[in-house]
Amino acid sequence: MASHRRPARPGIVRAGKAAVLSAAAVAVAASAAVPAGAAPRATPADVRSRVGALYEQAERATEDYDAAQEQESRLRGRLDAVQDELARGQAAVNRMSDALAVVSGAQYRDGGVDPSLALLVSSDPAGYLDRASDLARAEGLQAGRLDRLRDAQRALAQQRAEAGGEIAQLDQVRRRLAARKQAVRDRLERARRLLATLTVAQRDAIGYGAAADGRTAPAGRVPDLPDLPASSDRAAEALAAARSALGLPYLWGGTGPGAFDCSGLMYWSYRHAGVTLPRTSQEQLGAGTHVPLDQARPGDLVVYRDNASHVAMYVGGGEVIHAPYPGARVRYDPVNMMPINAIVRP
Repeated sequence: MASHRRPARPGIVRAGKAAVLSAAAVAVAASAAVPAGAAPRATPADVRSRVGALYEQAERATEDYDAAQEQESRLRGRLDAVQDELARGQAAVNRMSDALAVVSGAQYRDGGVDPSLALLVSSDPAGYLDRASDLARAEGLQAGRLDRLRDAQRALAQQRAEAGGEIAQLDQVRRRLAARKQAVRDRLERARRLLATLTVAQRDAIGYGAAADGRTAPAGRVPDLPDLPASSDRAAEALAAARSALGLPYLWGGTGPGAFDCSGLMYWSYRHAGVTLPRTSQEQLGAGTHVPLDQARPGDLVVYRDNASHVAMYVGGGEVIHAPYPGARVRYDPVNMMPINAIVRP
């Protein structure tokens, strides 16, 4: 039976096959451009997000490191005091032991005869009784010395135990310091590798390039700050100190004068004003009166994030001075550059 189906048009068939082959070639070429199993290249926005998270983690670890450093310093001071006291106690015990040994030796040489027999053979009983009384007093003195020696030895043992406890605690803090240091280094290295995947222009565009450090003085742009007085003379002095640090590099654990981390800059600036702030941003959160942002004055501390892991100094006009992150320099930035935890007036 004859078929009534219209035969396919050869030209259309050839065109369809060519389109399929062309699409397949594009797919093969695309797969060849990206190695199998390779992760797609991160976009600048992805890098900015991931680097920001790494820097936040590094700052938190840095503040923990700073706190551990402070604890280590206090423990070293306490240990030095305990060891000095231990040395003095040991010297006292040695002197008491030597004195007791001299008295005991003399009494052994002079008092080897039973007192009652000595009285019988004595040609001068009255004189002997006087000497015996002196001997009794000497023995009483020796007994007192012995008691004091025992007390001194007990105190010495307690001091040794205290020194041992301080040493153990110091070792524990030093291990924590090493762990925090490694945590900071790990996160900074990961951030460095991520930023290295971008061009200079891309790093500038996401705020992690050299262009961001143009917000320093005297070489770069200085914000147009209003003539707003500081909250106090001390705050004005601290602000002047912070401004003198503009352009200096970030250094985690740094308290100046040549490099700073965020809380180190605040600590150093207020030391110039005769005020000793706590060392870490978490502690600086409680170092004064909290005020609303709309009442902030130059010299106030601006503490960021829920975990208080970053801190800056308000300069007025919606700007702060701070040590931003590793690789950057002390600079001006907008006060709302990250979530604000509190405004603190020392």
